Amino acid sequence: MSAAVGSFSLGASVGWSGPVESRYKEGKAGYSFTPNDDEWGWISSLLTLGAGLVCIPIGVIIGIIGRKLTMLILVLPYMIGWALIGFDLNVTMVMLGRFIIGACGGSFCVTAPMYNTEIAEVQNRGMMGCFFQLFLVHGILYGYICGAVNDVRIVTFLCAIMPIIFFITFIWMPESPVYLMQKGKTEKAEKAMKFLRGKDTDNTAELNEMAEETKKKNVRLTDVFFQKATMKGLFLSVSLMLFQQFTGVNAIVFYSSQIFESANTGISPNLCNIILGILMILSSLMALFLIDRIGRKMILLICSTVMTGSLLLMAGYYQWLQSKNLGWIGTLAVCIFVVSFSGGFGPVPWLLTAELFAEDAKTVAGAIACTSNWLLAFCVTKLFPLCVNEFGEAVCFLFFSIMSILAFVFVLFLVPETKGKTLNEIQAILGG
Repeated sequence: MSAAVGSFSLGASVGWSGPVESRYKEGKAGYSFTPNDDEWGWISSLLTLGAGLVCIPIGVIIGIIGRKLTMLILVLPYMIGWALIGFDLNVTMVMLGRFIIGACGGSFCVTAPMYNTEIAEVQNRGMMGCFFQLFLVHGILYGYICGAVNDVRIVTFLCAIMPIIFFITFIWMPESPVYLMQKGKTEKAEKAMKFLRGKDTDNTAELNEMAEETKKKNVRLTDVFFQKATMKGLFLSVSLMLFQQFTGVNAIVFYSSQIFESANTGISPNLCNIILGILMILSSLMALFLIDRIGRKMILLICSTVMTGSLLLMAGYYQWLQSKNLGWIGTLAVCIFVVSFSGGFGPVPWLLTAELFAEDAKTVAGAIACTSNWLLAFCVTKLFPLCVNEFGEAVCFLFFSIMSILAFVFVLFLVPETKGKTLNEIQAILGG
């Protein structure tokens, strides 16, 4: 659970941009510069670009120095990134700070879900894997609330302290026993398992399974493309990441204030953002308790169906109803989308990325999947405001709804159910 606190820091970074956007662009942020629309687009999207460029290198690093040490080291550059934003003298400093924060957040996206699934028991692996998304949306809500009631400098400070809190809570946790077994540190792996499962628990079977996995050689980047199970897992994982981003979640989260203002609801955009954050948390909690009961696949199918309906409603609102003082319809559609996304396509692709690969391929293949996710997120966050200006909101949300329909079809016919299955059973399904 403490490992997922790192994703809280990332969530705060994501939530930071929405509430402070108007103050920066109106010159009310307390700084000597005022970013234009294009510059703010870069400030928002550079977080995702930084995350995308770091995933493959961090996948290599965690295989060398371990999951725990990697996450602890990330705290220092995280603080540097926030310092650049807090003491910024120009737009370039803000952009650089956002890029560094994104790189740290992207590193957590690779490391934290992997750590959580490696320390989890099979029957609880789905719930443990969802902690990443749960803490992420808590962080987004935290950013929304801080932004609603504080000036920009204080918001930045409150977001900047979260990596320190992560360090204090996580430093007491053990290294992943899977990593320790890979490095031949059997005694330390046993101690880690006793810490995680309890001193009187018999962990022999789990340790033996880990030992069998460590006999395989680690896969090089080029070798990933010559293993059937790994390639199929990579195809599924990258495709799910594509659907996660191209159904529009980051367009809505990063530009939430702008969307609510254009909806003309009469409700403060900051209040709407806070409501969104609360809904994200409630739906993530729902996923936490359902994912090991009804399975990953069923959750994805249900949520993609609801996402499609809400996105079509948004498209219809912007096309025909925006001028008719019915802003509540647009707001309701956004809320329904956020609930359905946070309950399905938010947590499940990250969980499956940690489940679909054998230990010898997990760091490389998982890093590739995470890289694709963040680079796609960069495309969405950078292009969304440009597409809105060029084509209008209705066309953008219609595109997102089409992608959601394609996601439903993809999950229905191609994604296997991994609930309750061991690593070897999942690999047998993929390799069959």
